[in-house]
Amino acid sequence: MLVVEQKTKEKARTYEKIEIVGLILVIAAMLGLLFIPETVAGIFNAMVDGAYRAFSIFIFDGIVGIAIVVSIIVGRVLERLGFTDALIRIFVPIMKYIGVNCAVIIPSVYNIIGDSNAAGRIAGPILPKANATKDEQKIAIATMVQSQQSLATFMLGLTALTVLGIKVFPVILIMLFVPLIVVPLFLRLTIYRDTKSMELDSMPKFTPNTPALTTIFGAAKEGAELLFLLVIPAGAVILGIIGALDYLGIWGPVNGWISSALEYLSIHPETGILSIMVSPTMAMGQLLNTVQNASIDPKLAIGSFILAASCFPLQIIFGQIPAIWSQVTDLNESEAMKAAILGAVMRLVSTALIVYILTPLVI
Repeated sequence: MLVVEQKTKEKARTYEKIEIVGLILVIAAMLGLLFIPETVAGIFNAMVDGAYRAFSIFIFDGIVGIAIVVSIIVGRVLERLGFTDALIRIFVPIMKYIGVNCAVIIPSVYNIIGDSNAAGRIAGPILPKANATKDEQKIAIATMVQSQQSLATFMLGLTALTVLGIKVFPVILIMLFVPLIVVPLFLRLTIYRDTKSMELDSMPKFTPNTPALTTIFGAAKEGAELLFLLVIPAGAVILGIIGALDYLGIWGPVNGWISSALEYLSIHPETGILSIMVSPTMAMGQLLNTVQNASIDPKLAIGSFILAASCFPLQIIFGQIPAIWSQVTDLNESEAMKAAILGAVMRLVSTALIVYILTPLVI
């Protein structure tokens, strides 16, 4: 009996999109090394020089790095002494008069001396448990974006304004606390209308019970981790990319356009770009160094401080907030991101309005 063997040809695997991209990069790299090796080396050196600025500002030549560690210690000590719970007691009852779930304001209040990541992980889950609607959860995100993501940002900016002789209390009052009331009210009346006034069954408590020394040294460790594992790497990546784009002649026009837009909004261009693209804390360290060594328009300094005291940079708006809030609330990543973008746009617009109103009163 003859056994007929049938040979089947395996279908060749087609290229995936990422493999095509990789192949193009391999070819481009080979051509670059063959014809323009100086340009390839120049791009790399520009990226290193740009990234080095992060280490230079945070560690070697400035006080920003230690300011982050100290601010975390101060923030955790204040939290241990009931500061956050006191703010919760003040602002949560106001929400029922605005017509939204009282839980909406909790992430924003926690973010004042905490950070946006902790506000999402710790305060975010309270919203669905309190039966907040999806619109109310979006309001919570947009409102939280109005608060600074680091106490170091606030303290460095505060120091810079005092060096300029600016009356800081009206600035802090309007930029930090007024948005906690105005933003939920505005969004409830305009975009996110599926809301209802609802009180909490029990007031959440954020004051830890850790011993004093544990609080202090734990906060110092947290500050060091934040500095070395998040802020510096993020700054190195963004500044490295900007360095490469600048070497190729691309960043100059983009930087000019952004600077013009920020100056139109009464925001110091250089520190405003740092706040949006890299780190508000770095921006306030740069602002403090600028006001100590050169003259600067106080109006632009106020605008830069107000912008920095928010949830920028962009990687928080487009990355961290959607990733965290989609896990702890009823929102998906797209919905959380859109709410964060809305909050960021509102912060830019409100910065210009606040500066226009406040400047004659505080200078």
